[in-house]
Amino acid sequence: MSTRRFGATWWGREWVDALEQRARLDPNRLPRGRSYARAGAVGELVVAPGQVTAPVQGSRRAPYQVRVRVRPFSADEWAVVMDALASQVGHAAALLEGELVPEVADDVRSVGLDLLPGAGELQPRCSCPDWADPCKHSAAVCYLVADELDGNPFLLFLLRGKSRDELLAGVRRRRAQGVAGPEAAAVADTAVDAGWEGDAGVVAHQAWAPRERPDRAAVALPAPPRHPGRPALAFDPAPPGAGVDAGALLALAVDAARRAWGLATQGGPCGPELSFEQDCARWAASMIEGVPAPIGLEELARRAGVTRRELFLWGLAWRAGGPGALDALVEPWVPQPSALAPGRKLLGPGARASANRVTLGDRQLRLGRDGRWYGYRKARGAWEPESQALLPDAD
Repeated sequence: MSTRRFGATWWGREWVDALEQRARLDPNRLPRGRSYARAGAVGELVVAPGQVTAPVQGSRRAPYQVRVRVRPFSADEWAVVMDALASQVGHAAALLEGELVPEVADDVRSVGLDLLPGAGELQPRCSCPDWADPCKHSAAVCYLVADELDGNPFLLFLLRGKSRDELLAGVRRRRAQGVAGPEAAAVADTAVDAGWEGDAGVVAHQAWAPRERPDRAAVALPAPPRHPGRPALAFDPAPPGAGVDAGALLALAVDAARRAWGLATQGGPCGPELSFEQDCARWAASMIEGVPAPIGLEELARRAGVTRRELFLWGLAWRAGGPGALDALVEPWVPQPSALAPGRKLLGPGARASANRVTLGDRQLRLGRDGRWYGYRKARGAWEPESQALLPDAD
């Protein structure tokens, strides 16, 4: 039977130390607990705020029920903890990578609290008749909790009362308020207000590293979420004169999350590199379609250096046909006269041709360099791309 140790990370070892210190008066149950853990006697661990529960198969037919309690932090305690974490952007970045640097625990300790429970804070209870504290069943559960903490340090925060998303949202909000003021904090909350779902994900090194523990199943990669995730950003003050806009950074992060979600759910390559105009048109098209974004169409136009009307037309063209439709909107060209014959036929008698455009009344067709026809209709004194602009070739 395997004799592997429990607690591969420093925080996992501290959890094990708290368990073993609690058992100093009666340590005889610990070896049996390790054996139970290694033998697979422990069922599914359920980690929730303030407790871990699991069934453990003992000598009786029905499994015993184990509950390990940990004191959650109060609302006031959480406020000072997140203030401390938000003071160092590197700590939040490490947490996003699944790493709990010792300095995080030091920061929590500096405000008079301990992230990791001590021996007196671990409260294992079991439905078995054994009087020992902990009994072998609850010891087995505690050893396996150390394994879970190794792979996901956010479970420590969950045991203290905050989920991963709640923790990072609180840190992000404090960073935004401290660095760029309440306005940037409101921008940082846009994704939350849109109702996007969070996802705990899988730590990369845990999923792909060689398996050092053959007795454990491989990490199961989760299915893509139903909606794009919300970025957890913590802004550091930019150097004077750098011109860094926290709101713009968040907008880029939200867009990257949405594009990554699209790749995960729809597959396929990332697509060609987009020009400045093409990328602006892509952004505008998503806003026209109602996709939540940290900035609006008018603000995007201001930052792009174009008018709102011009950007709106770019977005309509992109919705109609992507790069080909955008090119047909902004770049007139002169094809061979015979190439315009299908457009004349589509619009009917009386259609006039000029450059790559065929016009009849308030309807217009534009021939793109990709050989496709794009439909336009006159509105408010200008030609606007139609939502269903790709037209079949005329016979």
